[in-house]
Amino acid sequence: MKVECNEEGIKKTSQIIKEGGIVVFPTDTVYGIGCNPYNENAVKKIYEIKSREKTKSLPVLASSIEIVKQITVIDEFTEKIVKKYWPGPLTLILKLRDKNLKKSLNLEDKIAVRIPNSVCTLKLLNKCNLLVGTSANVSGDSSFTNPQECMKNVKNYDVFVDGGTITSKGESTIIEIENEKIHVIREGALKKEDIVI
Repeated sequence: MKVECNEEGIKKTSQIIKEGGIVVFPTDTVYGIGCNPYNENAVKKIYEIKSREKTKSLPVLASSIEIVKQITVIDEFTEKIVKKYWPGPLTLILKLRDKNLKKSLNLEDKIAVRIPNSVCTLKLLNKCNLLVGTSANVSGDSSFTNPQECMKNVKNYDVFVDGGTITSKGESTIIEIENEKIHVIREGALKKEDIVI
């Protein structure tokens, strides 16, 4: 099923997520694929669709810093960073405190989290708070910014939210902060020198 990124489309999509469905949706960087992160079966499906190794953990998208604080530990330094760069193309690896997520996403003690700067994704997140948010492509292949190409190449999802073509500078930059030092795990749309307090 394909829906538009409007009130009706978002409502249908959030219902499908609650029922354990898989959704492809636009973000501020590329088209993403996701599900309810607490649903183990749905999480399994994402791995299958992407042919992703089980050892590679899945990132989540959140609707607000408050929600992120409920599932992770954020110190003062990290909070300054997130307040400056969220919503935006910056993913943070944070210490996980939510035991249920640890189990459903098969995580150790850390999780990758981001608040995307996309009106469409945020509307969806406002209905479900958290969403697995990884690029909608087979692992190792290029990610998609064009909805038609994405629909043609990605299979076995339940709903596709069409947000039109995405203009972005690439995927999100992933960082981890240790003792107030920023370590870049993957450089994407944000360059290391751009990340300053």
